[in-house]
Amino acid sequence: MPKLDKPGIWRQLFLWLCGVNALIIIVIVALLFWPVSETDTPEPTKEDTKPSSEFIVRTSKQNLNELVNAYIDKLLKGSNHHYQVTLKDNVKLVGELPAFSSSVRVSLQLDPVVQNNGDVILKQKSISIGQLQLPNKKIMEYLKKYLPMPKWVTVDPANEEIYVAVTDMTIRSNFRISVEQFDLKANNLAFKINVPYESLGIEMDIE
Repeated sequence: MPKLDKPGIWRQLFLWLCGVNALIIIVIVALLFWPVSETDTPEPTKEDTKPSSEFIVRTSKQNLNELVNAYIDKLLKGSNHHYQVTLKDNVKLVGELPAFSSSVRVSLQLDPVVQNNGDVILKQKSISIGQLQLPNKKIMEYLKKYLPMPKWVTVDPANEEIYVAVTDMTIRSNFRISVEQFDLKANNLAFKINVPYESLGIEMDIE
């Protein structure tokens, strides 16, 4: 039976272990110093805008005035509240607020300011409530509390203004409306109407 060369076997095992250790060290160093790949930042999700067309519609103060008050009459139907809006060189709101066992007349004059998103802010220009001497903000608080307003109209007593979120109006046809121009003195009133194709029964694929 041949004798095993023990010193040779141990030498081979030693060299093999050294090789394995060296390989492990190389792998660790490579992982530590390997350039980090940049993670692709997800792009913002694009708005799910449905195919549509936009139209600019121009009207007059008289036509818009009739439309606004028709809407108000429907809103107040069946209630004891009453107010109306008149469009002249500015926006005038006249109505009645409860006071004790009676009611008092409230009158506001507001200047419209078109916002970049197509909404309108009505800035309070002058305000009065009967013969009562009250701060403007207090009158606006009564106005907010007692006069019914559409959900998309917000009375802001602190800033003495009324925010009209035209873009939040709910229309049966799914049309979206925003204000383009609202110059009462020049009688230049323009609205942008966005018409989704699906409202007309037109189907289009979005690429």
